[in-house]
Amino acid sequence: MGIVERKMRHKEEIRSGILAAAWHMVLTDGWQSLSIRKIADAIEYSIPVIYNHFENKEAILLEFSKEGFQKMALVLHEAKSTVDKPDAQLEAMAYAYWDFAFENKEYYQLMFGLGIPACEMVNQFAEIKEMTTILISTIREALVQVNNEQADYFLKYHAYWSILHGLVSIQMIEKSGKTDAFRKMILKDAINGFCKSLAF
Repeated sequence: MGIVERKMRHKEEIRSGILAAAWHMVLTDGWQSLSIRKIADAIEYSIPVIYNHFENKEAILLEFSKEGFQKMALVLHEAKSTVDKPDAQLEAMAYAYWDFAFENKEYYQLMFGLGIPACEMVNQFAEIKEMTTILISTIREALVQVNNEQADYFLKYHAYWSILHGLVSIQMIEKSGKTDAFRKMILKDAINGFCKSLAF
């Protein structure tokens, strides 16, 4: 291995170490605990070393956010492929979205901490665009299925995402003691209502 390759590998090892330390902090103490100084202490490097790899803390958060959207897109693709009809796909993806959110709370809270990504952000990052594209394309297919192609698919997408994100957010902060089965019934009822609304 040449000097250049060795340097590149060492740089990548440090970068991976930074992300691993940051993720450990998030899992242990939450996103609010994250700081460049704490990461530097954890990996036993100086603060300037961290800044050689990431411009600031927000750059590290963006890296995790992109990773979260990438994982969610994969989950949605897999859910969509389990059924054929668009309305059934929307229901399958709703359950997959729900499960992803609660099985990956740290990712989800970062990904949507400030609400739905703006259009310019969606177009800027492939990981976010892939996640939104699968939802939008399935809604368009569902509108074709119910002979309502003239409907505003982008408006319907926002309604669908609002249902999912709203229900997930409520359940993440609610301490009511409702069972998971009951929560899933609420999700099913909401998505069934949405699918029926596509015809109008």
